[in-house]
Amino acid sequence: MVDLDMESMAGAIGVSVPVLRFLLCFVTTIPVSFLSRFIPSRIGRHVYSAGSGAFLSYLSFGFSSNLHFLVPMLLGYLSMVLFRAKCGIITFFLGFGYLIGCHVYYMSGDAWKEGGIDATGALMVLTLKVISCAINYNDGLLKEENLREPQKKNRLIQLPSLIEYCGYCLCCGSHFAGPVYEMKDYLEWIERKGMWSGPWPSPYGATLRALLQAGFCMALYLYLVPHYPLSRFMEPIYQEWGFWKRLSYQYMSGFTARWKYYFIWSLSEASIIISGLGFSGWTESSPPKPKWDRAKNVDILGVELAKSAVQLPLVWNIQVSTWLRHYVYDRLVQPGKKPGFFQLLATQTVSAVWHGLYPGYMIFFVQSALMIAGSRVIYRWQQALPPKMDIAKKIMVFLNFAYTILVLNYSCVGFMVLSMHETIASYRSVSYIGTILPIVLILLGYVIKPARPVRSKVRKDQ
Repeated sequence: MVDLDMESMAGAIGVSVPVLRFLLCFVTTIPVSFLSRFIPSRIGRHVYSAGSGAFLSYLSFGFSSNLHFLVPMLLGYLSMVLFRAKCGIITFFLGFGYLIGCHVYYMSGDAWKEGGIDATGALMVLTLKVISCAINYNDGLLKEENLREPQKKNRLIQLPSLIEYCGYCLCCGSHFAGPVYEMKDYLEWIERKGMWSGPWPSPYGATLRALLQAGFCMALYLYLVPHYPLSRFMEPIYQEWGFWKRLSYQYMSGFTARWKYYFIWSLSEASIIISGLGFSGWTESSPPKPKWDRAKNVDILGVELAKSAVQLPLVWNIQVSTWLRHYVYDRLVQPGKKPGFFQLLATQTVSAVWHGLYPGYMIFFVQSALMIAGSRVIYRWQQALPPKMDIAKKIMVFLNFAYTILVLNYSCVGFMVLSMHETIASYRSVSYIGTILPIVLILLGYVIKPARPVRSKVRKDQ
């Protein structure tokens, strides 16, 4: 009877039974996270955090999911116990190695495209948590004066206990879809220390806002998706369209797909906020208001109206972008040197591997590196214009905005269709404009090197 009800419910909203089961468990993280506020003891909160996450994983994905989660968790913990001086790099490669193996075995991207679901998405989040915990414990051995500010803030001097570690890894509010956060923040939240030491601000207004946002995002996605199916890229009618109609369809298909992610992240944000963990301090306004940025994974208007491709990592999948910056990008920069295209490309490659070994992912993240590098060239030209050329500056701002919209939605087709054949076919249908344009801008950046702004020279003369 339950199965029949699940099938009818799934059919009513146009998803498969496994996806419906996942969504129900995902929504359940909100009341489960709310109840965590009322558990009196520190150990009890760790047990509740680990147990509730494991139980909801079991309901959503089956018993095998928790076995998959145990592998990187144990590998990370053992490396911290046995090889502290190298535990960060060991856990990084072992964690990613196991994740890649699961990506290959399950081929999750194909399942997701066809409406299926498995535990690989949750494993992706868990892998980042395990790696960051090990790297921060590794940083605990280093001299504080040699560390960047995020390293100083997040480093771990003492090894977390096994129950603390399990609670952090499986905390149900972030276990399914993020956001990723630091072990140190989790421990302070559980132990009611740091910013959680005093009375907590009410989370209900912020939680309601996140839930209303999630409802709007899902409604818009369900309305748009029948009009812009990914299958149309390979249909004869698409080939009959002109260049501009194909380009506009690429924009609308990318625009449509993003609302699915906005929905998931908004629900996850609600879960973290209502637990109290999403609290991140107070504004400087009078009177001060609580901030809930720790749970924020996307700025919807920031993505859709981004003035520059450089802004996108700051507003899309925010916590993973922060993780990539702190644990990949910054650590590839040699002391005393500035980051360049290599660090950007390496970071985007790690992000691609984290998502899965599909050609579409690889192409998309290489495209992203080109897109950001091209946007930086436009920005440098804009900054080099003297203040009196205000109209020209505004034109450059608009050009960067238009460039970002075009290249982002061109590039994200690869992220959505995944296969090499479909990705190349969609790019070819618009004459590879989103690949050629960034490369041309990067090359022009080497030729047209703008002088420093006039105001900088004035200051130097003074």
